[in-house]
Amino acid sequence: MRFKFLISGIRARNQSELEIIIKVKYLVEMEKNGSQFSGGRRYKNKDITVYWKPSACIHASYCYRELLEVFDPSRRPWVDMNGSTTERIIEVVNLCPTEALAWKWNDEEKNDSAGSDQLNHVKFRRPELMDANDPDSKEQPVSVKIMSDGPIVLKGNFTLLYNGNKKEVHESMISICRCGVSDHMPFCDGQHRKFGFIG
Repeated sequence: MRFKFLISGIRARNQSELEIIIKVKYLVEMEKNGSQFSGGRRYKNKDITVYWKPSACIHASYCYRELLEVFDPSRRPWVDMNGSTTERIIEVVNLCPTEALAWKWNDEEKNDSAGSDQLNHVKFRRPELMDANDPDSKEQPVSVKIMSDGPIVLKGNFTLLYNGNKKEVHESMISICRCGVSDHMPFCDGQHRKFGFIG
């Protein structure tokens, strides 16, 4: 499905309007690549799957302080499930004070016997993930905000097509220039503040 936004408030260097085509990704498509799920990403080793929900993360930093070999925010992907033992990964995921990190056994029978001491097992923290083999087909909308005297901010999962180029955006945001003076068109580089753009 394609959503087309023609934003006439953007002035490109050639004075023509900048056309942005955003293709919204469906979660069922994300399920196919095995690394994403509704509201985040998943990481697997032979024993368990760890789910990360960025919107729930408060950056308490237990994960990388306790186990940098697995949870390293300076690396992409930031989770390396082969960096430690399964037992240690479970121990550290259970330290997360929010639902940002949760885990489950890949062997579904083991999940039924997870005890309440396993605080961040999906059975207790994210029960909707207990049957993650059933892909969530709900569409996740792309957020479009026009900032006062600033750029257009696009947030979500989408593909941006511009000037013959293509940029995939996953669980992230980008800013599109509205002032027309960016050195990195169509992306905002903050020049609107320097030039006093009003709009």
